[in-house]
Amino acid sequence: MTGRDDRPPTDAGGDDPEGGDQGPVITVFRSRLRAGAEAAYGPLAARMEELARTQPGFVEVKNFEAADGERVSLVRFADRATHDAWRRHPEHRAAQRQGRRELYAEFSILVCRPVAERSYEGNV
Repeated sequence: MTGRDDRPPTDAGGDDPEGGDQGPVITVFRSRLRAGAEAAYGPLAARMEELARTQPGFVEVKNFEAADGERVSLVRFADRATHDAWRRHPEHRAAQRQGRRELYAEFSILVCRPVAERSYEGNV
């Protein structure tokens, strides 16, 4: 993972080549915390999840932590417009700045659109 400055994020891929903004957008957020950042991180992460869940277009979030300390969050929004609105939300932006300044040793963000989606729900 590479370093990051305080400039606003830029879009690498641009808009849908077909001219539409249809379909879900999934963010893969990978991170490692700085030593001693756990106490401040927990409440901030909980608040961001609570806030994200209230945003138009929010679908779901899943959080994972590996044994080596890497954290992965998968955040799904209904479309690019609602994803981008969340990215720009003032409280979320403030949390991003705090994360860079105080909490994260490193992170990477990958914003994706599914190429295909399949699911199975068997007898549970």
